[in-house]
Formats: sequence, C-alpha cells, structure tokens
Amino acid sequence: MSQPEPSSPYLSGNFAPILMECDAHDLPVLGELPRALRGTLYRNGPNPQYAPRDAHYHWFIGDGMVHAFHIEDGRVRYRNRWVRTNKFQREQAAGHALFGSWGNPATTDPSVLGQNDGVANTNILWHGGRLLALEEADLPIELDSESLATRGDVDYGGKLDGAMTAHPKIDPVTGEMVFFAYSADGPFTPGMRYGVVDRDGRMQRLERFEAPFPSMVHDFMVTQNHVLFPILPLTGSMERAMRGEPAYAWEPKLGSHIGIMPRSGGAAQIRWFRGEACYVFHVMNAWESGSRIIADVMQYDTAPLFNPDANGARARLCRWTFDMAGKSDRFTREYLDDMPGEFPRFDERFSTLPYRHGYFAFRQHESSGRGSYDGLAHIDLHSGKRVTHVLPEGDAVSEPVFVPRAADSAEGDGWLLATVYRGAEARSDLAVYEAGALADGPVATVPLSHRVPFGFHGNWLGAD
Repeated sequence: MSQPEPSSPYLSGNFAPILMECDAHDLPVLGELPRALRGTLYRNGPNPQYAPRDAHYHWFIGDGMVHAFHIEDGRVRYRNRWVRTNKFQREQAAGHALFGSWGNPATTDPSVLGQNDGVANTNILWHGGRLLALEEADLPIELDSESLATRGDVDYGGKLDGAMTAHPKIDPVTGEMVFFAYSADGPFTPGMRYGVVDRDGRMQRLERFEAPFPSMVHDFMVTQNHVLFPILPLTGSMERAMRGEPAYAWEPKLGSHIGIMPRSGGAAQIRWFRGEACYVFHVMNAWESGSRIIADVMQYDTAPLFNPDANGARARLCRWTFDMAGKSDRFTREYLDDMPGEFPRFDERFSTLPYRHGYFAFRQHESSGRGSYDGLAHIDLHSGKRVTHVLPEGDAVSEPVFVPRAADSAEGDGWLLATVYRGAEARSDLAVYEAGALADGPVATVPLSHRVPFGFHGNWLGAD
C-alpha cells in the first residue's frame, strides 16, 4: 500500500481491509458439519485496495472482495478474491487510489474523470447460469464460481445499459430475476429502471419511470403479481457533493412514497401510497393476501449513517399493509418485534409468497460498536415467538443465510450460515447453525487464520 489509511471508524477493527488474496484447501472443523450440506457460501463486502483519497471515507465505497466457503462431505475449503472492476484495475496499475467517494469529481484524479467507478461490493448471487457480483450503481459483474476470477460486466446482450440493484428478487415459481435501479439518468437523478431477466438469463423487460424525488433506494419488494418501489426521504444531490457536503442527506419533510406496479402491467399503472418519513435498507419478504399486499421490512424511524441527528437509529421488523381495493393512498405499519436488528433473511424458496420463519442479526452488547452485530434471531411469524443466540462480548456476526436441508424440505428445515469475527483473536470463523435450534449455538465452526472484514450480503449455491 502506497499510503497509510486515514483515521476512520470504517478503516479500523474488523472494518479494516485485509491486503491479501488466499486459498485454504482443507480447513479445520470444530463440531460436525452436516453431510447433507453440500455447496458454496459466497459473501461480498468492501475491502479497499488502497488508502482512499477522501478524508471522510465511507464503508459503502470500498472495493468488493468475495469470500467463498465450499462445503462437501464434511470438509471446507476457502478462497477470497477482489472483484476486478475498472476502478480496481486502474488503481492497481497506478499503485494508489484514483477515484473520489461517490464519483465526486472534486476528489477524483483528472486522469479517470468520467470513468466507471463501480466497486461490485454489496451482494453476490447465482442466476441464469452466472455468478453475479452486485452493487446498486453499476452493471453486474460475472465471476467464475470456482476460481472467483472476474469474467466481466453482464449487460444481457447489450440490453442493460446502466445500473442494476444489489437486491434483485428471484421468483421461485417462474425462476425470473426481477430488478430495479435508481438514479437511472445519472447520479442523484429521480429516474428509475425496472427489468426482468428470465430463468435462462435472457432480458425480457426493461422500462423507465420517474420517482417523486432522487432517493437512495437500496431494496424493494416483489410479490407474485406486484412490484413495490419504496422512495424514502434519504435524498441524493450533486449540488451538495460539489459544495463539499454529504451527497446523501435526510429530508423527512418529503415523507415516504411507495409505488406499486402490477407485474403484468407497466410503469403507467404505478399507484403511489404515502406515509410518514422512515427509512428501510432491507426487506424480509412480501406477498399478497386477497386484495392486500403485505411487506415485512426492517424499518428505521430516521435514516442512519447519513443523518447526523440519527442518534444511534435502530431498525425493527415492521409490517406494511396496502389495501389495493381501497381508495386511500395511505398504508398501515405495525411493528412485529421490538428487538432492533438488521440483515433480515428467510427461506427464499418462499420469496414473493406467504412465509412463516424469519432470521436477522441484532446487537446485544453496545460495546460491539456501530455497524456490527453480536447475535442472531429467529422469529416465528405465526406464533410471534423469538429465539436468539448471542456471541461472547467482542465477537460479531454477519448476515445469516438460510440453506434448506433438501429441495422439498418444510419451510425453515435447514441451516443458517454466517461468518463470525472473533474480536479477541482478530480472526474469523464460519458458523453453521440448525435453523430450528438457534439457541443451541452452532453445530459446527470452521476457523480461519485471518479476518473476514465486515461485509454486506451473501448467498448459497447448492452443489446440485
């Protein structure tokens, strides 16, 4: 590294990058890995290659690094690789950072002004025969599922000419991947894009519409017949960025706007519902019940991270209900659980459909610090019962990923996989839990000799 990292909470502890790519061919296993667990857990997250140019570095903009844990016959092998984006390759050739935060021209080297600065650091999933590294401001990037080598941008035969969300939804009935993008007409613009890719990886639909205002729209909802676009008052502004102010800011007076579009229709049929200001980074699931649409989300009363007045804002699992048969443009909100948490997951064989079991990460010890979680929760949405597992103080856990025991297993019958940072040892484990017995702790842990830095999202690709 050509320069030392600046002082930043997002460049210290387990937020700090690891500066190597490595392979471990046969990791030790404590406990016993289920023999039926066969496949690969992929995780993605920020891992800056070089010290950032901006004094106020943000976690969201680090170069993407993918971590892969391949499990088979009770054994585990591990590999990590940076995603070779345009930004990564240009900076690697230069030997130092070239791009400013959020594409800010005021802090970008003139040699790369106007070039793609995507980092592919947010999510990773398999669809249409491709392993895709995703970030919401750019095209998907395909990786080799074994070597993690970067194969290049995916534009679906030239049909996708811009960004795609980091949170597409896979319809378990049709196999389609449904996606959206915000700032579709350039940074901090209100244009939105909606698209559908069929199960074989062919673009079927792509259209554009206008949101009420430019908003950071990190996630969205899909049911069997509808798509929901949450336009919430965390707004983007190039004018602010050029003045040296935060590009994103909390403007609660704008309220919340939820656009609902029929999947069989188009943008002209979007119906807008309105509510009080709130913010949502992540959605659990959404489905239909008669004339109602129901969505379970992790709702903040005020936007964290970008709002200096957030005062430690926490998300809680909240149910939004929309009456499509009614004439009102309002929707109802009901908290389902009082435990603050984030990174909601569920058995995604039930995506877009009614479901019962949900999982999320939460923070038990305030000493764990901002952006980290030290507990996992399982909530039974029929009974309301919550079961938890809490790590020792100083440790931290990632988003839990559900893996079904078999393709035809009952909902919730399977395992939760997560990486665990061991604070006292400055290294990480892979932890495997029985999803229905979370309180018992992991049935197996797989120790690494290095850290897996705090990241965002991951997914499982079964061996079959």
